[in-house]
Amino acid sequence: MPELPEVEAARRAIEENCVGKKITKAIVADDSKVIDGVSRADFEASLLGKTIVAAHRKGKNMWLQLDSPPFPSFQFGMAGAVYIKGVAVTKYKRSAVKDTDEWPSKYSKVFVQLDDGLEFSFTDKRRFARVRLLEDPTSVPPISELGPDALLEPMTVDELLASLSKKKISIKALLLDQSFISGIGNWVADEVLYQARIHPEQSSATLSKECVGALHKSIKEVIEKSVEVGADSDQYPSNWIFHSREKKPGKVLVDGKKINFITVGGRTSAFVPELQKLTGNQAAKAGSKRTNKSIDDVDEEASDEEVKGTTKSKKGRKPGGQAKRSAVKRKSKDSDDEDNDNDDSADDVDHEDSDDDADEDRKNKTRKVTTSKQSKAGTTSKKKVQTSQNSKPKKRAK
Repeated sequence: MPELPEVEAARRAIEENCVGKKITKAIVADDSKVIDGVSRADFEASLLGKTIVAAHRKGKNMWLQLDSPPFPSFQFGMAGAVYIKGVAVTKYKRSAVKDTDEWPSKYSKVFVQLDDGLEFSFTDKRRFARVRLLEDPTSVPPISELGPDALLEPMTVDELLASLSKKKISIKALLLDQSFISGIGNWVADEVLYQARIHPEQSSATLSKECVGALHKSIKEVIEKSVEVGADSDQYPSNWIFHSREKKPGKVLVDGKKINFITVGGRTSAFVPELQKLTGNQAAKAGSKRTNKSIDDVDEEASDEEVKGTTKSKKGRKPGGQAKRSAVKRKSKDSDDEDNDNDDSADDVDHEDSDDDADEDRKNKTRKVTTSKQSKAGTTSKKKVQTSQNSKPKKRAK
């Protein structure tokens, strides 16, 4: 997804190559999902004959200032990109264009030709971008709702500390909130947290002043470096987690240390457990969860073994064997049969519960298996014995 570095690279390319030139041709796609709130014809008419005065950006949004309003505004979404014919805008891997590609692309949403023959296009293959025509882009959403720009309006360490102290959500989710800081997306958030050695699930309000200082420093360094190289990921430092975060899970390393992947704020998050650890109460809770998981794993193995043993026992029975038992044998084994009936009933109940909530049932089931039969009978037998007794008279009546 284009984030601040990629959008800034596009803005600079427009500024360097298109400012001061007049638009002589405009082709706008007939795509109401991307072209928001204006007809194709009106959009084209508003661009023709206008001169590009400046290119602006805030967060992941860019707009072109013309010699008179309205101005075209671009919200890049998941795959929005600017291409200028004959100019390398960015080498960002999802936005790279090959020399052999058609021009303009079939995914072009706004195509512009300038008076010196230069052409540029805004494309969006996945159609999550939004292109608008606005009198004042900064006064209306989404730009009016953005927080300070991570590059142009950086907070001081004290401002960042004060803001974080009021937020109880995870630091990764907060960094993705464009109303808090604009321009930081998924890969930048992962990078700054890795460089600052902060766990993505750490509660924002619990970060120490030292951690906030490290976070402030890493945001500045990651943003400035990625912008400096024009969002060319080949030039990012080799010790950045960026280079490994999209490789196959389980085999991913950075500086020889394993990368784990979790979901935070609805996004896949890459982090290094050896370096990015939860702190305070969250660390204690995480340790408790790991202990419980280890116990559950052991109990589940025991449960599997018992189930296997029960299956083998049932397979060994001869058909009709129970029916041939004498009354004496039946009487002498009543208690054993009753225990077996209770076990079968418990299995049936557990199976029904698993349809409703598989995870919770697995935990309850494994805990039951590891307790004694006496404890098991004390908690589950009342309903099951009653069921067993109700069913037995029916068999005698037959």
